[in-house]
Amino acid sequence: MSDLPFAEHPAASIIIVDDEPANVHMLERVIRRVGYANVRSTTDPYRVLSMFREEPPDVILLDLHMPGLGGLEVMRQLREVAGPLAPLVLVLTGDTTAEAKSAALTGGAKDFLFKPFDLSEVALRVHNLVDLRILHRQLHNHNLLLEQRVHERTSELEQARMEIIERLGMAAEYRDDETGHHTRRVGQSSAQLATALGLPPGEIELVARAAPLHDVGKIAVPDAILLKQGPLTPEEQLVMRSHTVIGGQLLAGSTSDLLKTARAVALTHHEHWDGGGYPNGLSGDQIPLAGRIVAITDVYDALMHDRPYRPRFAPDHVIDFLHQQRGKQFDPGVLDAFLTDVISIVPQI
Repeated sequence: MSDLPFAEHPAASIIIVDDEPANVHMLERVIRRVGYANVRSTTDPYRVLSMFREEPPDVILLDLHMPGLGGLEVMRQLREVAGPLAPLVLVLTGDTTAEAKSAALTGGAKDFLFKPFDLSEVALRVHNLVDLRILHRQLHNHNLLLEQRVHERTSELEQARMEIIERLGMAAEYRDDETGHHTRRVGQSSAQLATALGLPPGEIELVARAAPLHDVGKIAVPDAILLKQGPLTPEEQLVMRSHTVIGGQLLAGSTSDLLKTARAVALTHHEHWDGGGYPNGLSGDQIPLAGRIVAITDVYDALMHDRPYRPRFAPDHVIDFLHQQRGKQFDPGVLDAFLTDVISIVPQI
């Protein structure tokens, strides 16, 4: 024993489990002698789980055959509670059969020794398992650090993408809304309406993020038409209406759920429940729900605020208009939810 290396990790936690007190005493003495101070032992296999919970060990020296609860069952219990950093197990047994060795290694043991064992070999095996355990822990911590960095970087990229999407919506809206508040208000009120309709949180978030892009296609509409004081000619109306198709084209082709939803909103928020809208004359449930939601929130906000080509409408007149368009321009169920649960809390600034 004198020529054995001293423990490089003396603080490693080790548990000895054997139903023979003499074996426990001998093993404990040997392991302490080569430098491990944190050594606990028991002759009762039923105590292993409680000892694990008190202080998870790095290595367990485990007898295979014990009365009541064998080593295989102890390893099974440990696997269920230990997680990715389960202790490494060295099985010590007098059962020299190939079946016993196979069962132990299959059951989770990392090493295996037959009794009677050479004490020097036990010490060396413990050294090796402790070193392996420390490497496992370092690798685990390194992986956690990498995962955290990837998560942080992913969050940064997602935040940057969200900011770009928001600014894209604002860029289009600034052309006929100097404050850019229309897109923000439509996003908020659309999220409130989606909530009132009972949509799942993930879908509410998509609607909230996608709604501000409803008029992104206005980027391509000439100022002479977009800011015209007074009614548009039929030709000008066709150009204005093209912003839905252009918006759909700008947002097409993405694998992102957000941009897919934004495309649907940009393309369909001027479709009417009765089929009288544009650009494709969709009706009823042919119109995506996100488009039916934004159809209401967009019109309500536009009528309630000044635009370059007209002043705001009186609130009573806006409410009357919404009621008149129930089942025509607007989905009746979505409009009812807006009038009942949302209109009193929509953002006004």
